[in-house]
Amino acid sequence: MLHALTNHLQGGFTVKKMKIWGLAVLFVWTLGLLAACGDDEKKDNANADGDGESIVVSGSSAMQPLIAAAAESFMEENPKADITVNAGGSGTGLSEVSEGTVAIGNSDIFAEEADSIPADELVDHKVAVVGMAATVHPDVGVDNLSKEDLIKVFTGEVTNWSELGGADQEITLVKRPDSSGTRATFVNFALDGATPAEGITEDSSNTVKKIIGETPGAIGYLAFSYLNDDTVTPLAMDGVEATDENVQSGDFPIWAYQHSYTNGDPSGLTKEFLDYLESEDIQNGLVTEQGYISAAKMEVERDADGNETKKK
Repeated sequence: MLHALTNHLQGGFTVKKMKIWGLAVLFVWTLGLLAACGDDEKKDNANADGDGESIVVSGSSAMQPLIAAAAESFMEENPKADITVNAGGSGTGLSEVSEGTVAIGNSDIFAEEADSIPADELVDHKVAVVGMAATVHPDVGVDNLSKEDLIKVFTGEVTNWSELGGADQEITLVKRPDSSGTRATFVNFALDGATPAEGITEDSSNTVKKIIGETPGAIGYLAFSYLNDDTVTPLAMDGVEATDENVQSGDFPIWAYQHSYTNGDPSGLTKEFLDYLESEDIQNGLVTEQGYISAAKMEVERDADGNETKKK
């Protein structure tokens, strides 16, 4: 009798515990669901104004100094935003943005010029213009070349600077890979499409600059944004100096738009960052400070086929 009563009490206690435990689990689950809904709502709101988002930008190394500086400035003003800027070349930027693996693909060339890129799916944002110049080791003894001689140097027809009035020094070519927009621009507008001879090939403009500065007799090509010290010497071409003013007027032909491509119309943080890049303050401030030219200041314009016309 006592044993049966004990079993009855124990059974009732177990059932009660199970009921209480079930109610507790239900309560916690309900709170979690409400919290998750709240977090989703906060996330949606954050995405709407760019707070709390992160994006990756990749591509042109000629653009990297500008985009990296702009991203740093933007993140200082918007601490919840996270922008990662990678280089890799214009071809990489165009491929990755078209594949949707990055938010913005930077390029020195029009998407229409690149092979296997669905240009009609991409939206072009011309955030700046950059000049590019043939660049040499400071001791070569030459500061100006005609386009004809420049082509001879880069195609290997001329192999010593003494043949051009410079030092008795063998010429070392330093180039960018085929995927580089800087290379494409230089080949098109400095070499008239001639194929460069064999030489040192580097993925990064920073590395190209370092090699030119440390290698007697070296010549390569760099965006103006990298010509910020005396470790390398930019060459005039046909007597026209490599300056912003000569690029703007159309007198110096080696230049390119700095394209920031998106896959469709941008939104959220991507749109906010592009709007920031194109704002008057950045165009008149950071763009110039970093060695670029505002597209609005150009007196000439160029299309994807390379045709150049005076602005109206």
